[in-house]
Amino acid sequence: MNQTDSETVAFSFDDAVLVLEDGQVYVGEPYGARGSTSGEIVFATGMTGYQETLTDPSYDRQIVVQTFPHIGDTGINGEDPESSRIWVAGYVVREPSPNVSNWRATGSLDDDLVANGIVGISRIDTRKLVRHLRSAGVMRAGIFSGDGLADANGRLRTIDDLLDAVRATPQMKGLSLYDEVSTERTYTIEPCGEFEGREPLFTVAAVDLGIKAMTPHRMAERGCRVHVVPSTITFDELQALDPDGVFFSNGPGDPEQADPEVELLRRVLDAGYPFFGICFGNQLLGRALGFGTYKLKFGHRGINQPVKDMTTGKIEVTAHNHGFAVDAPIGGPVPAPYGDGRYGRVFVSHIDLNDDVVEGLQCMDIPAFSVQYHPEAAAGPHDASYLFDRFVDLMRTTKEEARNA
Repeated sequence: MNQTDSETVAFSFDDAVLVLEDGQVYVGEPYGARGSTSGEIVFATGMTGYQETLTDPSYDRQIVVQTFPHIGDTGINGEDPESSRIWVAGYVVREPSPNVSNWRATGSLDDDLVANGIVGISRIDTRKLVRHLRSAGVMRAGIFSGDGLADANGRLRTIDDLLDAVRATPQMKGLSLYDEVSTERTYTIEPCGEFEGREPLFTVAAVDLGIKAMTPHRMAERGCRVHVVPSTITFDELQALDPDGVFFSNGPGDPEQADPEVELLRRVLDAGYPFFGICFGNQLLGRALGFGTYKLKFGHRGINQPVKDMTTGKIEVTAHNHGFAVDAPIGGPVPAPYGDGRYGRVFVSHIDLNDDVVEGLQCMDIPAFSVQYHPEAAAGPHDASYLFDRFVDLMRTTKEEARNA
């Protein structure tokens, strides 16, 4: 059900109610835990990979709407999570699966949402909701069910009361969240696959700003030892790891609120370490080079986004999860604005073919590059996995040049 006139909406304690900050109200059935939650409401277009979506730290403080109507068919398992917990603030689906059918399943998605305290809503018109978000833009929202629908006296709350709670929720623009999702202590991923048990080819210091588990795994598959370090690491502590390269991960929040990480990255670039950034890491490279960032109207979230690699002309189908982007000129190389061209020339290496959003940066005079999307592709296509090979090649070349200098 959907009703834009909030004064005439009818609901009971048996229902779940989704309220948008612009006054739109959707009444459906509770899904997952009962209670109340609020955050920025966004939509993800993937037909598969809901478990990876739920456990992606980049969704911290966001309510996720799945555009694919049937969710939960394959249940949940212990192999697919991208982190140690579910990070979404809330979950919105059209039709939750009544059955679980997959040989790897260890339980149902509904039970997992309950166990993690994730408040959700089901059986609403998600297609209409997403069309509205594409038109009006993402905004704050809240999901209310069970005790979350009761006021202090145990009576059913009014829509105006629920709307006040939604509008009291902090906006995503202006939020610093990467420390909230980062690891508290360093851990190490050793080389795996054909490199398992062998001495690492390279050592990478991966700064965790909300890293997905598959990312260091992709580097380990290529013979790297990856030290995943907290976002609070100092440059001296990073340098003590003696890395061959430095990586900045994806993560939630507004990149304009990440000045300490930008300063850390500038010290990395000044020291000449090969650098690779993904998603939030791309935005931070943009800022370190002197470019601005801005908030997209409704962002890119899903596993079917077409991106063009400007260095090869190749078109890739890629996995995305970002609501902010770098404001850099598309076309030929330009001097990096920061410090009177201190970091040399840079060009936009990748663009989104749907809207020309900057999806990658390539430095020409220092060993640094980044992409806005997710080449680790969990879930998603593997079209962009070559970017990890580029990083390995960059570390190899830099190491050889230092040896021959």
